[in-house]
Amino acid sequence: MGDFFGRLKNKILGNKKPERRGVQINEANTAPLTEEQIREISGIPPRIEPHQLIVGSGHHVGRQRENNEDSLFALSSTLSVNSKKLPFGIYIVADGMGGHKNGELASEMAIRAMSSYLLSKLTDPLFGTNPHPPEDSLQELMRQGVNNAHDLITKNAPGGGSTLTAVLIMDSQMTIAHVGDSRAYAVYLDGRIQSLTRDHSLVKRLEELGQINAEEAAIHPQKSMLYRALGVGEPSEPDIFTATLPDPGYLLVCSDGLWGVIPETEIFSIITSAPSPQRACQNLIDAANAAGGPDNIAAVLVRMSE
Repeated sequence: MGDFFGRLKNKILGNKKPERRGVQINEANTAPLTEEQIREISGIPPRIEPHQLIVGSGHHVGRQRENNEDSLFALSSTLSVNSKKLPFGIYIVADGMGGHKNGELASEMAIRAMSSYLLSKLTDPLFGTNPHPPEDSLQELMRQGVNNAHDLITKNAPGGGSTLTAVLIMDSQMTIAHVGDSRAYAVYLDGRIQSLTRDHSLVKRLEELGQINAEEAAIHPQKSMLYRALGVGEPSEPDIFTATLPDPGYLLVCSDGLWGVIPETEIFSIITSAPSPQRACQNLIDAANAAGGPDNIAAVLVRMSE
């Protein structure tokens, strides 16, 4: 330990001894370094208290579309009282379809219906003056939110439809609801990037049945054709499940305008090399546009603070 502090001192002083121009210098009076200084010099990221969700987002029309049918929602909060800490967040990406205004309106309705329902059911139980568990389970709340989104699209955007990938984070637990082919990824710092969601597309189903391989699926002309979406036909049964937030690591929620254009290995490299989630999202948008930007792009990136 003495060696470590000696190296830190040498780094600060540049390995130079103070000059003694007839003045006696008492080196023993050197002030000890603070923990913050030690972490900065040694390259350790500063500790953030309380733990909180650090978030970035990116949204772009792309280079080949005139209107943007992608929508996103990102809300983060932290409750820290006494010894209790509650990082909380709602993150949603929706990709509309139906052409022109129908697709734009469908994705907007999906985002608004899902976020407003979750907030109406969770704000008072979690943050009110008399905190208590929600009346329904988190998975049931997510299911009802998806149903509300489907109904709102059906009424307000006839002929339109939308994907929906929504993530509710409480502390380190994620509850995910998913319909369509937007995706949620877990990005781990050990080199792994894992899709948490399953695409509800005809081509993905063919791949799952072994009729085509992943390479064929990636270039299939009908790869964007969905068999499950909000606002289309009967209410869609969402995939709903619970997982643990990658820590250390990231949660990425994005539309196919990103994952369908940029390989997962490149997505991983962009995210892990960026100085912040916000910068990472902008770099992901830039990369998708540099690859031609054939579709709208939406991305939300979340990590837990150190």
